Amino acid sequence: MSGYAKEPATPTEISTRDLPPSDQCSTTPVVPAPVCRLENFLGADRAARLLSYAISREPDFRAGTVLDPLSGQVSHKGRSSLVLPVTSPVLSRHLADCLPLVQEVLGHRAALTQTLTVLTAHGEGGHYGMHTDASRVRDVSTALSAVYYLHRKPRGFDGGQLRLYDTLLTDGGAQPAESYRTVEPEHDTIVFFPASAFHEVVPSTCPSGHFADHRFTLTTWISGAETTEAVQGSSFRILPWMARAAERTRPLADVEHDHDGARPIALPPAAPATRLTLPTFRTTP
Repeated sequence: MSGYAKEPATPTEISTRDLPPSDQCSTTPVVPAPVCRLENFLGADRAARLLSYAISREPDFRAGTVLDPLSGQVSHKGRSSLVLPVTSPVLSRHLADCLPLVQEVLGHRAALTQTLTVLTAHGEGGHYGMHTDASRVRDVSTALSAVYYLHRKPRGFDGGQLRLYDTLLTDGGAQPAESYRTVEPEHDTIVFFPASAFHEVVPSTCPSGHFADHRFTLTTWISGAETTEAVQGSSFRILPWMARAAERTRPLADVEHDHDGARPIALPPAAPATRLTLPTFRTTP
Protein backbone atom coordinates (compact mmCIF):
# COMPACT_ATOMS: atom_id res chain seq x y z
CA MET A 1 0.00 0.00 0.00
CA SER A 2 1.30 3.43 -0.94
CA GLY A 3 2.51 5.66 1.82
CA TYR A 4 1.52 8.80 -0.06
CA ALA A 5 -1.54 10.73 1.11
CA LYS A 6 -4.37 10.76 -1.41
CA GLU A 7 -6.14 13.99 -2.19
CA PRO A 8 -9.85 13.76 -3.02
CA ALA A 9 -10.70 14.42 -6.65
CA THR A 10 -13.03 17.31 -7.35
CA PRO A 11 -14.99 17.82 -10.56
CA THR A 12 -13.90 20.71 -12.79
CA GLU A 13 -15.93 22.29 -15.56
CA ILE A 14 -13.99 22.57 -18.81
CA SER A 15 -15.15 24.97 -21.53
CA THR A 16 -13.77 25.35 -25.05
CA ARG A 17 -13.73 29.09 -24.41
CA ASP A 18 -10.85 28.46 -22.04
CA LEU A 19 -8.78 26.71 -24.71
CA PRO A 20 -6.58 28.43 -27.28
CA PRO A 21 -8.06 28.37 -30.81
CA SER A 22 -5.63 25.70 -32.01
CA ASP A 23 -6.91 23.30 -29.34
CA GLN A 24 -10.60 23.68 -30.10
CA CYS A 25 -12.22 20.66 -31.71
CA SER A 26 -13.61 21.20 -35.21
CA THR A 27 -16.09 19.02 -37.10
CA THR A 28 -15.11 20.60 -40.43
CA PRO A 29 -13.08 17.98 -42.32
CA VAL A 30 -9.91 18.85 -44.21
CA VAL A 31 -9.03 16.27 -46.86
CA PRO A 32 -5.66 16.05 -48.67
CA ALA A 33 -5.74 16.01 -52.46
CA PRO A 34 -4.79 12.62 -53.92
CA VAL A 35 -1.27 12.69 -55.39
CA CYS A 36 1.04 10.20 -57.11
CA ARG A 37 4.77 10.82 -57.61
CA LEU A 38 7.04 8.70 -59.81
CA GLU A 39 10.85 8.83 -59.87
CA ASN A 40 13.18 8.17 -62.84
CA PHE A 41 10.22 8.69 -65.15
CA LEU A 42 11.96 8.99 -68.53
CA GLY A 43 15.38 7.67 -67.53
CA ALA A 44 18.73 9.46 -67.43
CA ASP A 45 19.36 9.54 -71.18
CA ARG A 46 15.92 10.79 -72.28
CA ALA A 47 15.79 13.30 -69.42
CA ALA A 48 19.21 14.72 -70.39
CA ARG A 49 18.19 15.08 -74.03
CA LEU A 50 14.92 16.74 -73.11
CA LEU A 51 16.72 19.20 -70.82
CA SER A 52 19.16 20.06 -73.62
CA TYR A 53 16.22 20.60 -75.96
CA ALA A 54 14.51 22.94 -73.49
CA ILE A 55 17.68 25.00 -73.03
CA SER A 56 18.23 25.22 -76.80
CA ARG A 57 14.75 26.71 -77.30
CA GLU A 58 15.39 29.71 -75.03
CA PRO A 59 14.54 32.32 -77.74
CA ASP A 60 11.12 30.72 -78.30
CA PHE A 61 9.83 30.90 -74.72
CA ARG A 62 7.21 33.55 -73.94
CA ALA A 63 5.72 34.91 -70.71
CA GLY A 64 3.13 32.53 -69.24
CA THR A 65 -0.44 33.76 -68.94
CA VAL A 66 -3.49 33.24 -66.74
CA LEU A 67 -7.18 33.36 -67.61
CA ASP A 68 -9.55 35.40 -65.49
CA PRO A 69 -12.49 33.13 -64.52
CA LEU A 70 -15.07 35.94 -64.68
CA SER A 71 -14.05 38.06 -67.64
CA GLY A 72 -12.16 35.43 -69.62
CA GLN A 73 -9.41 37.98 -70.16
CA VAL A 74 -5.80 36.81 -70.53
CA SER A 75 -3.20 38.45 -68.26
CA HIS A 76 0.02 37.79 -66.36
CA LYS A 77 -1.49 38.47 -62.93
CA GLY A 78 -0.12 36.23 -60.20
CA ARG A 79 2.29 34.45 -62.50
CA SER A 80 5.92 34.93 -63.53
CA SER A 81 7.23 32.14 -65.73
CA LEU A 82 8.19 31.38 -69.30
CA VAL A 83 6.28 28.87 -71.43
CA LEU A 84 6.66 27.08 -74.74
CA PRO A 85 3.80 24.92 -76.12
CA VAL A 86 5.12 21.52 -77.21
CA THR A 87 4.03 18.06 -78.28
CA SER A 88 6.01 14.95 -77.40
CA PRO A 89 5.11 11.47 -78.65
CA VAL A 90 7.71 10.00 -76.26
CA LEU A 91 6.11 11.70 -73.25
CA SER A 92 2.64 10.66 -74.44
CA ARG A 93 3.69 7.00 -74.64
CA HIS A 94 5.18 7.11 -71.15
CA LEU A 95 2.04 8.78 -69.82
CA ALA A 96 -0.19 6.18 -71.44
CA ASP A 97 1.83 3.33 -69.94
CA CYS A 98 1.79 4.71 -66.40
CA LEU A 99 -1.79 6.04 -66.26
CA PRO A 100 -3.35 2.71 -65.19
CA LEU A 101 -1.09 2.71 -62.13
CA VAL A 102 -1.59 6.44 -61.48
CA GLN A 103 -5.37 6.21 -61.69
CA GLU A 104 -5.36 3.26 -59.32
CA VAL A 105 -3.34 5.27 -56.78
CA LEU A 106 -5.52 8.36 -57.17
CA GLY A 107 -8.82 6.47 -57.08
CA HIS A 108 -9.62 7.95 -60.50
CA ARG A 109 -11.87 6.12 -62.99
CA ALA A 110 -12.36 8.50 -65.93
CA ALA A 111 -11.42 7.51 -69.48
CA LEU A 112 -8.52 9.77 -70.50
CA THR A 113 -7.96 10.36 -74.21
CA GLN A 114 -5.88 13.48 -74.85
CA THR A 115 -3.07 15.66 -73.50
CA LEU A 116 -2.17 19.34 -73.59
CA THR A 117 1.47 20.17 -72.81
CA VAL A 118 3.74 23.18 -72.27
CA LEU A 119 7.40 23.50 -71.35
CA THR A 120 7.84 25.97 -68.50
CA ALA A 121 10.90 27.74 -67.12
CA HIS A 122 11.11 29.47 -63.72
CA GLY A 123 14.09 31.68 -62.99
CA GLU A 124 14.71 34.53 -60.56
CA GLY A 125 11.37 35.40 -58.94
CA GLY A 126 9.48 32.78 -60.95
CA HIS A 127 6.18 31.79 -59.36
CA TYR A 128 2.55 30.89 -60.00
CA GLY A 129 -0.06 31.88 -57.42
CA MET A 130 -2.76 29.56 -56.08
CA HIS A 131 -5.02 28.26 -58.85
CA THR A 132 -6.66 25.19 -60.33
CA ASP A 133 -6.27 23.89 -63.88
CA ALA A 134 -9.96 24.33 -64.70
CA SER A 135 -9.14 26.77 -67.50
CA ARG A 136 -7.08 24.09 -69.30
CA VAL A 137 -9.72 21.38 -69.64
CA ARG A 138 -13.37 21.06 -70.65
CA ASP A 139 -14.37 18.96 -67.64
CA VAL A 140 -12.26 19.57 -64.54
CA SER A 141 -14.02 16.75 -62.67
CA THR A 142 -12.44 14.07 -64.87
CA ALA A 143 -9.04 15.58 -65.77
CA LEU A 144 -5.60 15.03 -64.27
CA SER A 145 -2.60 17.36 -64.10
CA ALA A 146 0.97 16.10 -64.42
CA VAL A 147 4.19 18.04 -63.76
CA TYR A 148 7.48 16.53 -64.93
CA TYR A 149 10.62 18.20 -63.54
CA LEU A 150 13.95 18.88 -65.26
CA HIS A 151 17.03 20.74 -64.08
CA ARG A 152 20.80 20.77 -64.22
CA LYS A 153 22.93 19.01 -61.65
CA PRO A 154 23.97 20.52 -59.35
CA ARG A 155 20.74 22.47 -59.22
CA GLY A 156 21.15 26.09 -60.31
CA PHE A 157 18.03 27.41 -58.58
CA ASP A 158 16.41 27.40 -55.15
CA GLY A 159 12.73 27.28 -54.26
CA GLY A 160 10.16 26.51 -56.92
CA GLN A 161 8.37 23.85 -54.86
CA LEU A 162 4.82 22.82 -55.70
CA ARG A 163 2.28 23.39 -52.94
CA LEU A 164 -0.73 21.12 -53.23
CA TYR A 165 -3.54 22.45 -51.03
CA ASP A 166 -5.91 20.33 -48.98
CA THR A 167 -9.68 20.71 -49.45
CA LEU A 168 -11.86 22.14 -46.67
CA LEU A 169 -15.40 20.74 -46.70
CA THR A 170 -18.04 23.19 -45.48
CA ASP A 171 -21.83 23.23 -45.21
CA GLY A 172 -22.05 25.10 -48.49
CA GLY A 173 -19.51 23.06 -50.45
CA ALA A 174 -15.73 23.03 -50.57
CA GLN A 175 -12.81 25.44 -50.68
CA PRO A 176 -9.01 25.32 -50.46
CA ALA A 177 -7.73 24.84 -46.92
CA GLU A 178 -4.79 26.69 -45.39
CA SER A 179 -2.82 23.45 -45.10
CA TYR A 180 -0.87 21.93 -47.97
CA ARG A 181 1.77 19.41 -48.95
CA THR A 182 5.02 20.32 -50.64
CA VAL A 183 6.52 18.59 -53.68
CA GLU A 184 10.21 19.16 -54.40
CA PRO A 185 11.12 19.76 -58.07
CA GLU A 186 13.52 16.83 -58.44
CA HIS A 187 15.04 16.06 -61.85
CA ASP A 188 13.33 13.27 -63.85
CA THR A 189 10.39 12.97 -61.45
CA ILE A 190 6.72 13.47 -62.26
CA VAL A 191 3.78 14.20 -60.01
CA PHE A 192 0.11 13.57 -60.85
CA PHE A 193 -2.92 15.10 -59.11
CA PRO A 194 -6.55 16.00 -59.95
CA ALA A 195 -6.82 19.06 -62.21
CA SER A 196 -9.37 20.39 -59.70
CA ALA A 197 -6.78 20.61 -56.91
CA PHE A 198 -5.76 24.09 -55.75
CA HIS A 199 -2.00 24.45 -56.07
CA GLU A 200 0.77 27.00 -56.52
CA VAL A 201 4.46 27.26 -57.38
CA VAL A 202 6.40 29.13 -54.68
CA PRO A 203 8.95 31.76 -55.80
CA SER A 204 12.31 30.56 -57.06
CA THR A 205 15.72 32.17 -57.13
CA CYS A 206 18.38 31.72 -59.80
CA PRO A 207 21.66 33.32 -58.62
CA SER A 208 23.50 32.90 -61.94
CA GLY A 209 20.69 34.33 -64.02
CA HIS A 210 21.53 31.84 -66.76
CA PHE A 211 18.60 30.28 -68.59
CA ALA A 212 20.22 26.85 -68.34
CA ASP A 213 20.00 27.09 -64.54
CA HIS A 214 16.21 27.60 -64.52
CA ARG A 215 13.66 25.20 -63.10
CA PHE A 216 12.12 23.43 -66.11
CA THR A 217 8.93 21.39 -66.30
CA LEU A 218 6.79 19.65 -68.83
CA THR A 219 3.32 20.47 -67.53
CA THR A 220 0.56 18.32 -68.99
CA TRP A 221 -3.21 18.27 -68.62
CA ILE A 222 -4.78 14.89 -69.34
CA SER A 223 -8.49 14.83 -70.12
CA GLY A 224 -11.21 12.79 -71.75
CA ALA A 225 -14.97 12.54 -72.11
CA GLU A 226 -17.06 15.25 -70.49
CA THR A 227 -18.86 13.21 -67.87
CA THR A 228 -18.90 13.12 -64.08
CA GLU A 229 -20.05 9.52 -63.84
CA ALA A 230 -16.50 8.23 -63.47
CA VAL A 231 -15.81 10.62 -60.63
CA GLN A 232 -19.00 9.71 -58.82
CA GLY A 233 -17.90 6.08 -58.94
CA SER A 234 -14.44 6.91 -57.66
CA SER A 235 -13.06 5.29 -54.55
CA PHE A 236 -11.97 8.78 -53.42
CA ARG A 237 -15.17 10.64 -52.55
CA ILE A 238 -13.24 13.90 -52.19
CA LEU A 239 -12.95 14.24 -55.99
CA PRO A 240 -16.53 15.49 -56.60
CA TRP A 241 -16.12 18.06 -53.82
CA MET A 242 -12.83 19.26 -55.32
CA ALA A 243 -14.47 19.58 -58.72
CA ARG A 244 -17.27 21.74 -57.30
CA ALA A 245 -14.74 24.07 -55.68
CA ALA A 246 -12.70 24.27 -58.89
CA GLU A 247 -15.74 25.18 -61.00
CA ARG A 248 -15.57 28.68 -59.52
CA THR A 249 -12.16 29.12 -61.15
CA ARG A 250 -13.13 28.15 -64.70
CA PRO A 251 -14.19 30.73 -67.32
CA LEU A 252 -17.91 31.39 -67.54
CA ALA A 253 -17.74 31.11 -71.32
CA ASP A 254 -16.09 28.20 -73.12
CA VAL A 255 -12.63 29.04 -74.40
CA GLU A 256 -11.77 27.58 -77.80
CA HIS A 257 -7.98 27.77 -77.49
CA ASP A 258 -5.49 27.31 -74.66
CA HIS A 259 -4.33 30.69 -73.38
CA ASP A 260 -0.65 29.66 -73.64
CA GLY A 261 -1.09 28.30 -77.16
CA ALA A 262 -0.88 24.58 -76.39
CA ARG A 263 -2.79 22.20 -78.65
CA PRO A 264 -4.27 18.82 -77.71
CA ILE A 265 -2.92 15.53 -79.04
CA ALA A 266 -4.43 12.07 -78.72
CA LEU A 267 -3.19 9.82 -75.96
CA PRO A 268 -2.02 6.47 -77.36
CA PRO A 269 -3.20 3.21 -75.80
CA ALA A 270 -0.98 1.67 -73.13
CA ALA A 271 1.41 -0.94 -74.48
CA PRO A 272 0.86 -4.31 -72.74
CA ALA A 273 4.60 -4.97 -72.45
CA THR A 274 5.46 -1.65 -70.77
CA ARG A 275 2.21 -0.78 -68.97
CA LEU A 276 2.78 -0.04 -65.29
CA THR A 277 0.53 -1.59 -62.67
CA LEU A 278 0.50 -1.81 -58.91
CA PRO A 279 2.54 -4.70 -57.52
CA THR A 280 0.70 -7.76 -56.29
CA PHE A 281 1.12 -8.33 -52.59
CA ARG A 282 2.38 -11.79 -51.70
CA THR A 283 0.79 -13.70 -48.87
CA THR A 284 2.55 -16.44 -46.94
CA PRO A 285 0.66 -19.51 -45.73
